[in-house]
Amino acid sequence: MFTRIKNILPLILILSLSMGVILIPLSGQAQKSDKKNKNKERQDNSELFLEANTQKLLGKLDKARDLFIQCLYADPEDAASMYELARIERVLNNQKEALEWAEKSVVYDPENIWYLKVLSDLYQENMQFDESIEVINKLVKMHPDNLEYLYDLALTHLLVGNYQKSINTYNRIEKQIGVSEDISIQKQKIWLRMEKPEKAIEEMESLCEAWPQESRLKAILAELYLSNGMDKKALEAYLQIAESDPDNAYIQISLSDYYRKRGETEKSFKHLKLGFANPYLDIDTKVQILLAYFTVKEYYDEQKKEAEELAGILVKTHPEEAKAYSIQADLHYQNEEWEEARESLRKVISLDSSRYIVWEQLLFAESNLSDFEAMRDESRKTIELFPQQPLPYLFAAVASYQFEDHHQMIKDLETGIRFVVRNDLLLAEFYNYLGDAYHQVGEDDKAFEAYEASLKINSDNSIVLNNYAYYLSLRGEDLERAEKMAKKATELDPENSSNQDTYGWVLYKLGEYEQALEWIAMSLKNHNEENAEVLEHYGDVLYKLGKEREAKNYWKRALKAGNGGSELLEKKVNEGILYE
Repeated sequence: MFTRIKNILPLILILSLSMGVILIPLSGQAQKSDKKNKNKERQDNSELFLEANTQKLLGKLDKARDLFIQCLYADPEDAASMYELARIERVLNNQKEALEWAEKSVVYDPENIWYLKVLSDLYQENMQFDESIEVINKLVKMHPDNLEYLYDLALTHLLVGNYQKSINTYNRIEKQIGVSEDISIQKQKIWLRMEKPEKAIEEMESLCEAWPQESRLKAILAELYLSNGMDKKALEAYLQIAESDPDNAYIQISLSDYYRKRGETEKSFKHLKLGFANPYLDIDTKVQILLAYFTVKEYYDEQKKEAEELAGILVKTHPEEAKAYSIQADLHYQNEEWEEARESLRKVISLDSSRYIVWEQLLFAESNLSDFEAMRDESRKTIELFPQQPLPYLFAAVASYQFEDHHQMIKDLETGIRFVVRNDLLLAEFYNYLGDAYHQVGEDDKAFEAYEASLKINSDNSIVLNNYAYYLSLRGEDLERAEKMAKKATELDPENSSNQDTYGWVLYKLGEYEQALEWIAMSLKNHNEENAEVLEHYGDVLYKLGKEREAKNYWKRALKAGNGGSELLEKKVNEGILYE
């Protein structure tokens, strides 16, 4: 038999090492063998026990369980086999059976710490905390210097609400290892649960005395003082931290918050600025604080100057952080400071070009600055980086329109429109600009199809209604519908001089000269400067009303105004005759 054991042991050891298993049961088996010597009636099951362990290590738990049960047939008092059966049933999530075997193992070997430990764990897993405490107390009594058992006891007392017993146990641990942060913090929390804040404060004061250089602990103590109405002591603690640890990342923010809650706004802002100037305070925390200044519009309006100052400090303290410039750009954007916003956005992109929303904001800034050359160049860069985003194609098209590159405009619009998903308003805008672009290259049929598609999505777009009506009138087609669209455009946007001129011109085409004159006169009045097209229209209407001399004067004014008049304008001026 000893030869077989000698052959089996290396296999078990190899398997146990490869699986990270500690073969505790072997010690139990040794104890079992000692008992066997005392009770000659019990059969020797050593070989069977080793085979069961081998099967367990191989992962064959069902087979191992059967073998351990056979061990018990041979030796009904075999605590080691009971222990192993408890462990197997626990792995198989058979909690009831696992607990039964664990209890039996302790009955037959009540001093074995491994059996007691598993039994305690199983009691806890089955929510039998009182029973677990009883077992842990036995372990502590057997090994009073074992910190693991004391920690388990303190935590289990805490789980069942035995707060004072938990604190008493932690005190026992402290007697062995001295004052420690983990234990003091845990005791402080327990005292607060017991609604004894004065004890929690005493605990933290003792901890701070033991570790006087730990400003973080003083900050916790200061918060305790604050929450219990001890403002003076809290301020003293904060000021001590600021003096002893001036580079502390959060102390200036804490002081700022302290003064803010007490209405001392100047002191609060002073310390907030010091906090923002501290490079050790992470930028994300600063960004969250700064966002509070303008996420709510009313608050932002009141604190605009402070927010701008903080953003400036943020950029100065973190010059290589894209987030800093992004926040500064948002502030400029809120304030409609487009030039400054553009500068900050370009800085963001130079540090991090991967965020699409920054490029989009930049394009909007260029649009508000009417810098179409920059819009054209930057929309191209945006399309290269984010080819499936539709909006940059629209910006590119608008820029191309300004440079009269209508074919490129059509190309951009036809490409970008394919990427518009679940955004009807944006889709309507694409069709709107496509209509304008097709008209400019002389493809009015396609222009009208585009306008129809746009109006199908949004029938109240006054720009589309105006342009569609005007281009129909130029061709003399469907004038009744053109009149309805032009009229609706003036109703939607009554102060728009372009809409007024279009409506007047459609009425002119319908022979409604008196009404036409009235509407075009309103358009002239609302234009800030001389407009050749409107002046010529007004002259044409006057001519139809028999006022040839006045008509010629308006044609002359149109010619003098510059671009915008028709190809026949100069001939009208020279001959004083209406040509259509």
